[in-house]
Amino acid sequence: MKPQPTPFFTLLMFVLLFLGVSSLTFAADERQKSKPEVIPKTKPAGMNNAQLDALIRRIDKTAEGRPGHWKLNIEGHLVVVITDEKADRMRIVSALAKAEDMSLETMQRLMQANFDSTLDARYSIAKGAVWSVFIHPLAALSDAEFLSGMGQVINLGLTYGTTYSSGALIFNGGDTAGNLQRRELIDRLLKKGLAI
Repeated sequence: MKPQPTPFFTLLMFVLLFLGVSSLTFAADERQKSKPEVIPKTKPAGMNNAQLDALIRRIDKTAEGRPGHWKLNIEGHLVVVITDEKADRMRIVSALAKAEDMSLETMQRLMQANFDSTLDARYSIAKGAVWSVFIHPLAALSDAEFLSGMGQVINLGLTYGTTYSSGALIFNGGDTAGNLQRRELIDRLLKKGLAI
């Protein structure tokens, strides 16, 4: 049986989704007001909401939401993808635990992991919760980077409390010992998402 997110985390993810997108859009609008309008001669090629929507639906046919706000269930893990095309930002987030339940030792371990075993994703604290997060400029994002980032966010959830590994690589200059990889999930997502 797949673990189901608790009502606390489901509500928290939607509140954060609403607040995060609203503030990103507001900040982008304010920056635009202060700059003279520059019209590019050609639109640069790159990722956008329509392309990301198609990619998300390849890896989860039951994904909910609309372009800019998606909720997915990948291998039993609730994940939210948020984009803002005006600000050229994309983030993948997943709630892991209540921050108040985390010890100082665990917080220190998260910071060590952010240095050497999380690779492109990160552990974060916001709105009273511990999150795994992948953040990237939207237009420069490739399909493979998105799928790898998704796998890393999920792996950080799977390894929270144990190895704290994204499953990609380990930087040997840090405090994490051993080869703590979970590469299989990333490879499955890449195969599923890139198979066209």
